Amino acid sequence: MKNIFSGFALALSMLTTLPFFRVHNFYKGINGYAVMSYPFVGFLLGSLLYSVYMLLTPYLPSTHLGIILFALWVLLTGALHLDGFCDTVDGLYVPKERALEVMKDPHNGGMGMLFGGTFLILKASSLASFELFYLLPIILLISRLVVVCEIYFFSYVSKHGMGTLAKEEFTKEQFFITIFYSLLLVILFDSLLLLGVAFIVMLLIKKKFIKRYGGFTGDIYGFSIELIELLLLNIVLLGLI
Repeated sequence: MKNIFSGFALALSMLTTLPFFRVHNFYKGINGYAVMSYPFVGFLLGSLLYSVYMLLTPYLPSTHLGIILFALWVLLTGALHLDGFCDTVDGLYVPKERALEVMKDPHNGGMGMLFGGTFLILKASSLASFELFYLLPIILLISRLVVVCEIYFFSYVSKHGMGTLAKEEFTKEQFFITIFYSLLLVILFDSLLLLGVAFIVMLLIKKKFIKRYGGFTGDIYGFSIELIELLLLNIVLLGLI
């Protein structure tokens, strides 16, 4: 039980800026439990955003409230996944043999900044036009569930770091528990279509990056989260759910 809580605390520390249960040591035994908690942390973040929406909606115009929620979303995640998105894009615009080195560079390149800025505009616009805010918890859950599947099924490029520890310690039992509780919530929110789209996108990402790098990196996990969130927001906006 202690490892389960420590794993959840580690996931919360890694994926959010929330000042609760801060854990910074990836010690042996909790990294698999941390991965198991990723979708739940996403669900909690989405629930927090939805709670803010419910609290402020009587007082603010819908467009302005959508932008506030977008800003809060960025702040709550510390732009962690956006940084991965930008680094991944930078890696796509250099020769393959230099890509991983470029992705590790703490400074964003020109293409990463360009695509990152464009992405932020699109996401802000999506939230400014959004109406079904009760789906935010499930959208954030699904995007992180995809990363759980990427960790479990696909190889990790680096031999060191959190990604390697997560893959080594994430057991089959933990994976099926994650799938079980996530699927229950997806069904409860009647969002199987969103889940299906997310997994199609995951397979396309896998085809691209396994071919290019032979595996995934932490930046590509962030890229997956950001891309899937934007796509799911717009599927809802198109009225497909």
